[in-house]
Amino acid sequence: QVQLVESGGGLVQAGGSLRLSCAASGLTFSNYAMGWFRQAPGKEREFVAAIRRSAAGTYYADSVKGRFTISRDDAKNTVLLQMNSLKPEDTAVYYCAAKHGGAYAFDLVYKGRYDYWGQGTQVTVSS
Repeated sequence: QVQLVESGGGLVQAGGSLRLSCAASGLTFSNYAMGWFRQAPGKEREFVAAIRRSAAGTYYADSVKGRFTISRDDAKNTVLLQMNSLKPEDTAVYYCAAKHGGAYAFDLVYKGRYDYWGQGTQVTVSS
C-alpha cells in the first residue's frame, strides 16, 4: 500500500517560516517525481512546487518563487518544502503528490498527472 504522509503544518505569523515534510512508503521513491499543491477554502487546488527524480530539476509557482524551496532525500523517502517569508495568502491545506516515471516540466504543474496523494496538512498564516 502506498502512503504519503505530510507533517509540519501549523499556525505562524506573517513573515515566519515553516518546513513541511512528506514521508513516502510502499513505493520505490527514487522512481517518482514529487510535487506540492495547496488548496484554500473556495479555491481550486493549485501547484506550488515540484522536484524531478534525482533532484535533476525544481519548479515553482510564481507566487512562491524566492520564498519556498523544495528538496528531497531519497535515502529517507522524504520530500521537504521549506517556506519562508510566509504571507496570509499562503494559508491553505498543503498536499504532497507523487508521479511515477519520467516527467516533462509541464507535467509536474498539473495535478491530474500525479499517481498518489497525501491527506494534506493545514498551514495558517496570521497577519
